[in-house]
Amino acid sequence: MIKKVLLAASFCLAAVFAHAADVEINKADQAALDGVKGIGPSLSSSILEERKKGDFKDWGDFEKRVKGVKEKKAMRLSDAGLRINGQPLQASAATQAAAGKSAKKDEAKK
Repeated sequence: MIKKVLLAASFCLAAVFAHAADVEINKADQAALDGVKGIGPSLSSSILEERKKGDFKDWGDFEKRVKGVKEKKAMRLSDAGLRINGQPLQASAATQAAAGKSAKKDEAKK
């Protein structure tokens, strides 16, 4: 019985870690891109078409070249595990400032 429980737990953990794996945009195939939450067949096709023109240099290059991807969408994709040259998206100064103000307000309420 214990072996069955441990086996089931290990399968669950493997599924969680497999889901959270990073996907490198400049190397991933369509199936890997589709596996990222927020990327469907249409967006993955757009990404692959743009990549044929050359690898994405950074997140700004990705946002400029792929229609429908702006900072907010890019942040969600980064949070879901999409990487460009191994790097997650770093929030812009405006986003970081807004997050800092929100944290200060929450702290003041305590």
